[in-house]
Amino acid sequence: MARTPFGDGDPIIREDEYRLLRDLVSARIGINLASTSRQSVARRLRERLSVLNLASFTEYFQYLRFHPLARHEWEEAVELLTTNETYFFREDFQLRAFSDEILPMLHERNKARKRLFIWSAGCATGEEVYSIAILVDQSKLFSGWDVRIFGSDISRRCVATARRGVYGPASFRATPPDLRRQYFVERADGSHILDSIKPLCHFGQMNLLDEDKARILGRVDVVFCRNVLIYFDAHVRRRVIDIFHDRLYPGGVLLLGHSESLLNVSTAFELLHLKEDLVYKKPTLAQSSAMANRS
Repeated sequence: MARTPFGDGDPIIREDEYRLLRDLVSARIGINLASTSRQSVARRLRERLSVLNLASFTEYFQYLRFHPLARHEWEEAVELLTTNETYFFREDFQLRAFSDEILPMLHERNKARKRLFIWSAGCATGEEVYSIAILVDQSKLFSGWDVRIFGSDISRRCVATARRGVYGPASFRATPPDLRRQYFVERADGSHILDSIKPLCHFGQMNLLDEDKARILGRVDVVFCRNVLIYFDAHVRRRVIDIFHDRLYPGGVLLLGHSESLLNVSTAFELLHLKEDLVYKKPTLAQSSAMANRS
């Protein structure tokens, strides 16, 4: 077993081992581990080596690739390697644009079929999904419609938390007090999302690189993928954006985080200029045909 120079017996991660793990993690779950994160990754994963009685990170790499129980171990590794920080009504300027401009646009476009489907990709513990549901409810535009808001995350534990719909004080750092009183019930174990909102929200574990699961999800009118692409390299970002494009209805909208853009990633979307934000729109069939005729 490789030892640290301080003699405490913990396995170190060599540069060649880290490159192997980094490439495997990128290929499997899309996360781009920085070259400067080697020691941080080692600290996070050392416990798993101990649990599995492995002597080195090379053995751990082989376990993730070939062991019959590798699928379970990937779930453990995901929990240790991913960041799940979120809260209700995060980036509220964008949510205002969604509420004030995007929802009325979708109401007008979909009023014949009376259906609104939204996907929160990388939803973490679910606060974004419930925030969206609250805004849809507040709009009063979709009464009697088939409204479904899907939340997906690669972390099974995050999905379990989201389905439970019970949150502590940290989740409400940006929530107006009146909304918290209106849409949550305070109980001893935390703040419970209102029963009338919860049925609108559906959660499932999903790797964003899994095209088959994305197809099962179906077509959607809006994709929220905020502060997720920053963890991917350029190749993975393109793959994920292609999946979003495929799953959006023509005219559907993609909302990214404030520090994210499709520059050098995709030309398949057009910019939609809103009062407080810039978002991306999948061209309609007529627009796509016009663009093809011009090219």
